[in-house]
Amino acid sequence: MNLLVVSSWFPYPPNNGSKLRAYHLLRELSKRHIITLLSFAGPDEEQGTPGLSEICRVVKTVPGSPFKTGGSLGLRGLFSSLPRSYLQTYSPAMQDLVDRSLIGSHVAVGLQLGAALYLANARSVPRIFEEAEVTVLREQFTFQRRWHRRLRYGLTWWKFARFMRRLTDGFDATTVVSELERNQMIRIGCDAGRIAVISNGVNPACLHVEATPQPATLIYPGALTYWANYDAILGFLSDVFPLIRRVRPDVTLQVTGSTDGVRLDDLPNQEGVIFTGYVSDIDALIAQSTACIVPLRGGGGTRLKIIQSMALGTPVISTSKGAEGLAVAPEESILIGDTPQQFADQVLRLLADPTLRTRLSHNGRRLIAQSYTWDQIGTQLDALLSAAMNQHANRAAL
Repeated sequence: MNLLVVSSWFPYPPNNGSKLRAYHLLRELSKRHIITLLSFAGPDEEQGTPGLSEICRVVKTVPGSPFKTGGSLGLRGLFSSLPRSYLQTYSPAMQDLVDRSLIGSHVAVGLQLGAALYLANARSVPRIFEEAEVTVLREQFTFQRRWHRRLRYGLTWWKFARFMRRLTDGFDATTVVSELERNQMIRIGCDAGRIAVISNGVNPACLHVEATPQPATLIYPGALTYWANYDAILGFLSDVFPLIRRVRPDVTLQVTGSTDGVRLDDLPNQEGVIFTGYVSDIDALIAQSTACIVPLRGGGGTRLKIIQSMALGTPVISTSKGAEGLAVAPEESILIGDTPQQFADQVLRLLADPTLRTRLSHNGRRLIAQSYTWDQIGTQLDALLSAAMNQHANRAAL
């Protein structure tokens, strides 16, 4: 069938979590369908268009980003049913391109909310809203303690929840990355029958990478330009790393991913820490590390860094928050530590016990092979597209 895919992120090169998901889902769907991709793109991103040519028949871009908001909207923003950030970034050019490209399409897919908006009124074809997320915004409200901030974020959350409910009710199906996220969607009143879990995944080739880990090496694969990654490293360096280095002063930590615009000097306890910046071959660094740490305290979705590390045979030590939404079993496929002392103890325990590392490595790889490879996930999404197409046809026949 002919698929029209609208993307919030330009998915090439796939160098962050959202781009990785978009790119691999496009690659899997291209094995069965003809894809027209419409995407927002930054000033230098259009150069990546040739990298998508083998999986997309057509690639068209619109300058801009649904993640970079403009100035104040005044009363128009206050009374609009559309959340302020999306009202500020709405692109008539993208809407026009979407409307013209719907002709001849069998199914339309919006990758994330910033893209799904442009399909809200496209009732002539079945529509999939891919990767809805509400947990992060709900947490911003839930964790506020001061009354004025709680009121402000409460109003934002109330408006966003109503908007998300109306939007998903108009789509034939909406995907989320975990059962936890699905439950959050149902809790705000979304139709449970239209919410499907399509998890994140990893390239199956990672399961066959073999590397000798360097002694006493930890890695955190995540760009510090994302607030949840920065907060995780801030907490780890402040409260956990000193506890580890007190016992094992030979332990080092590599933090990979972009640090553009990040004030690294503001981070404490950096002895033994290397900030690599963006790395093109992150798999090699992960595979050569003793362990991957995921000390996340906020954020949503499921963590590609955990799935990727497990696939590469590198054991993971995480907070419960970091492992949220994944079918991992503590002490079997992952180690969990929720306080600074617990997290430090788990790291030290793993460093001192090669047998434990081997067991976690084996069990983690087995879990990924069973449930979290992109080919399996692509098959699940393809089945959802077919079901949406059949349901749409049946409703049209009534």
